[in-house]
Amino acid sequence: MNEVHPALSDDDVRTDAPTGRGTSRWVRLTVRIGLVFVVALGVSLAFDTPLFATFAAVLLGALILRVGWFFLQQFATPPPPPPDPGTIRKVKLVYRCSICGTEVRMTAAPTEDPEAPRHCLEDMDLVAPIE
Repeated sequence: MNEVHPALSDDDVRTDAPTGRGTSRWVRLTVRIGLVFVVALGVSLAFDTPLFATFAAVLLGALILRVGWFFLQQFATPPPPPPDPGTIRKVKLVYRCSICGTEVRMTAAPTEDPEAPRHCLEDMDLVAPIE
């Protein structure tokens, strides 16, 4: 059921309006670089070090901190739930590449007769089902 707001007409609704997501990212980046510069300036004045070298060191430290935080968040994210029992079927198939001889054993597939995997840009050949 699509309800139309009585106060808005079709002329009042703009579909080409920017969402503002791009500008907020640039604003956040500018604020972060400004914060790094202020910290570098403070450290440079406190320890009497060259400003450019201190700025580079603080920027590198912030980058390492950001990357480390990203990896810690990935470890804290729980794995996705397992698929429903009917969506993946157990199969026991062995495929071999006719060009280089690489073998692949398939143990699960969405259908009982899955498509052959590709290797060396060609479909692999079904060797024999494993019993």
